[in-house]
Amino acid sequence: MTQHIPGVDRNTRQIEDTVVTDFSDRMSYGGYLDLPTLLSAQRPVSEPEHHDELLFIIQHQTTELWLKLVLHELEQACALLRADELAPALKCVARVKHIQKTLTEQWSVLATLTPSEYAEFRGTLGNSSGFQSWQYRAVEFTLGNKNAGMLSVFDSDPAAQDVVRTALEAPSLYDEFLRYLARQGYPIPADILDRDVTEAWTFRDDLVPVLAEIYADAEANWAAYETCEELVDLEDNFQTWRFRHLKTVERIIGMKTGTGGSSGAPFLKRALELTFFPELYAVRTTLGE
Repeated sequence: MTQHIPGVDRNTRQIEDTVVTDFSDRMSYGGYLDLPTLLSAQRPVSEPEHHDELLFIIQHQTTELWLKLVLHELEQACALLRADELAPALKCVARVKHIQKTLTEQWSVLATLTPSEYAEFRGTLGNSSGFQSWQYRAVEFTLGNKNAGMLSVFDSDPAAQDVVRTALEAPSLYDEFLRYLARQGYPIPADILDRDVTEAWTFRDDLVPVLAEIYADAEANWAAYETCEELVDLEDNFQTWRFRHLKTVERIIGMKTGTGGSSGAPFLKRALELTFFPELYAVRTTLGE
């Protein structure tokens, strides 16, 4: 039996003497994270302020924070591949995969917003839309779904446009992986290595036999084989995120057009047809034949 100490509430955890409580000249948790800035960034614009608008803002702000980290990790993965440092590059990819799962699960929070609740403040968004997320676009470009026409969306924000342009003009993660394979002696077609990296990746049937050789003897090609599967995980996770985005939009606004001018759900549905690493899926058809 626990002995009761007079004057001490049994349900109160006592602060240990060694715990720092004076932050007059020390770095604090709030100071390190700049919480005054972070927590003041949620500014609903509905009048009177609608209760659920805070959910909508936080959902999208946290998504942007995670996208910042995804882009950070993908850029590092590309740099490591260029340096033939495959293992740490895969560590970056693994982190991205965990972030993707968190981003996908977040849709379930936004899905608690009912159509009638959202309708009460949707008009205050004007033409703002997730379509205009420059970090999302940079991530998509870094994975290979490039579209130079998207740069015009960011004409009014030169700093954001520069980030997207940098991702457009840089080799994608897939480009860097294929270049890595070539340096390791795999017969990657030369014109793939010299391709215009500002163009969206399109399916190359002459790459499939190279990947088939890797998959045919996974043990002998373990590093390449493992990386191929990690990339498939990335695409699978991305498509799951896209699907949950689509279904959440359908759940909340049905078939209404998007605030940014898109067709809404039909526009998102077409995104499911996009692919980052088509040969990594095509090779599965050839295996065992």
